[in-house]
Amino acid sequence: MEEIFSRNGIKLAWENIEYDEIQDDTTEAISMRSCMDLSGKVRTPFFLEDTGLYIEALNGFPGPYSSYVIRKIGLSGILSLLTGQRGAEFKTVITLDSGSEYLQFTGILRGSISMEPRGSSGFGYDPIFVPEGAVKTLAEMSLEEKNAISHRSIATGKLISYILSRESKDKFQ
Repeated sequence: MEEIFSRNGIKLAWENIEYDEIQDDTTEAISMRSCMDLSGKVRTPFFLEDTGLYIEALNGFPGPYSSYVIRKIGLSGILSLLTGQRGAEFKTVITLDSGSEYLQFTGILRGSISMEPRGSSGFGYDPIFVPEGAVKTLAEMSLEEKNAISHRSIATGKLISYILSRESKDKFQ
């Protein structure tokens, strides 16, 4: 995200704050509730994001439980659950607390789950996720290639467009 913001002339400050993340069946609810819980503890405006991997053959699992699942069963565990259909999508939801309202920006990257892990860049599920129209996994792509198509870059692009829009500029100066 820092690279994407920098490319648009926006300085990003990172705050590492511990908080209890709720469990829910949607990435949108987790992102919104987490943002609301941090409101008042962080200077506004601020945003946070939540991301999930939704695998079609597993009825959207692991979805918003992606972090927990990769810690518990890893990539090999996910691959062992799949036979046949391998369609999937990454979804990132950024929630912005502008100081007067909460806004959400979503990015979705469709693709499929590879037969085995490939590549060493990125993190999480990147070694097994192949974006639609690509032959490489996200972990085989350079940062520039990944940022050009990723779910986070799509959501971040929407957030940046909002920040740079005329009607919101006064909130961010």
